[in-house]
Amino acid sequence: MDKSDGSYLVNIKVGFEVEVVQKPHQRSGEITTGTVKRILTKNAKHSHGIKVMLHNGIVGRVKNVLV
Repeated sequence: MDKSDGSYLVNIKVGFEVEVVQKPHQRSGEITTGTVKRILTKNAKHSHGIKVMLHNGIVGRVKNVLV
């Protein structure tokens, strides 16, 4: 397991800089970068990425953890 893998809850903490894909951009794979405000997924692992809310209000699934 890579520490930058957004599929695992243990890799993500509030305040971390992450890259997420929003629901409307799943097909295109458009990435949005931001800082985690809230972690919305309770499970330890999710195959499409842990769902988070960024400080700017955007909700998406984490693809990469930057910090």
